[in-house]
Amino acid sequence: MTVRNIAYGERDVTTVSADRNSHRETMMTRSTASQVPDLAGTPDWRLVAGQPSAWFEAPTTSAGAELVARITRVAAGAPAAIDLRAGGVRVRLGAQGGAITGEDLEVVRAVSAAARDLALVADPAALQVVRLVIDASDRTAVLPFWRSVLGYGADCGDTLIDRLGRWPAVSFVPQDPPRPLRNRMHVDVVRVAESVTAAREATGQVPHGPFGLALADPDGNVVDLVPGGNLGDGPETSDWRAIFGAMTHYRTDSLAQGSALATIVATLADEAGEPLLVDLRPDGVTIDSGKDQFEDADGGTRAAFIELAAAIQAAARGLGLSAAPDQVGFVQYGIDAVDIPATRAFWTAALGYRLDPRAHLTDIYDPRRLNPVLFFQDIDASEEDRLRQRDRLHLELFVPDDLAPARLEDATAAGGRLVGEAPGRWTVADPEGNELTLRTDSA
Repeated sequence: MTVRNIAYGERDVTTVSADRNSHRETMMTRSTASQVPDLAGTPDWRLVAGQPSAWFEAPTTSAGAELVARITRVAAGAPAAIDLRAGGVRVRLGAQGGAITGEDLEVVRAVSAAARDLALVADPAALQVVRLVIDASDRTAVLPFWRSVLGYGADCGDTLIDRLGRWPAVSFVPQDPPRPLRNRMHVDVVRVAESVTAAREATGQVPHGPFGLALADPDGNVVDLVPGGNLGDGPETSDWRAIFGAMTHYRTDSLAQGSALATIVATLADEAGEPLLVDLRPDGVTIDSGKDQFEDADGGTRAAFIELAAAIQAAARGLGLSAAPDQVGFVQYGIDAVDIPATRAFWTAALGYRLDPRAHLTDIYDPRRLNPVLFFQDIDASEEDRLRQRDRLHLELFVPDDLAPARLEDATAAGGRLVGEAPGRWTVADPEGNELTLRTDSA
């Protein structure tokens, strides 16, 4: 194995040149040794970003809803996040970053037993969590800005957490030395109009930029904060908002009450042929079309989706549930690139994403729609200083320990360069220097 130092951006980094199979063997040994013993004997489950997690494949949304109903019975009272999709169900247990308890293990085993009873098979390779890391000159100065624009309500140490556990957590690390030029990565946030107005007032800024939507934190990190509108004009969809996706949120007092709504939504969605996203939390259910999936080819709302949204609204109200549209929102990340195809190919492979087939978009998306969309914009090759500067925004990808070797190999095979390594942590740069840190819970 040969180790050499190269200059990359503002820092010296180490690249490792070695036979790929040998390197993968080394990583696999390291990963296997570091698997979390608390989940031993539960092969369906992995520890991902500090939470016991599992993904169970399901042939329809309704089949997944059957598993959800059983989970809510065996996990009654336990902190759980359940994400129902047309292709399966993701379950995350326990408080994020907390210790795994004996109670958690009982629930883990009961959920797996329920899935087996329904002939639903787990796929640990589907498990991953994306997070955003911001290099900050002064965390205390930038944190209020990000809390306001994102609408995140929890602060766990140096990390901002989405109240609903749908959008990526944001953490802050020291920026040294200062890097003043505009980033190549920025954040898009879409929220209901009232929340956008309040956030803008809290920042004390007048939006700027080509679309009049951009706000910047004290270090110059940019967010495009976009107001969403209503879905349709009639009262039959008044609970819904058009926020890149068509979304609504209903308050519930338990996972069981949420499951009753999810079962109805799943039936309606399957009948309509719509692959809805249904996220259940102990205090509420979010129903989401996914980005642009409610639109027709001209960008208008499809009549068939309006009918489905109206039916779901009627069903929710029939269960005595109240909508809370201020809870919904949308987050995605934009990356500037000189060579968009090459840059996009790296991120597609590294994240296990798919290309959006629409010709006018550069989007890539999580095939299970559990993590945020990325899109790509042109940057002129003449902006050499910006291209050389290491960005202040970086993405982290948490994967199970035993799946990290394959994911790293995919990233490097797609044009990535290993620019940093520590136990349980590998930082890879895309062809234009934007960084992704692959992490496991052994980090």
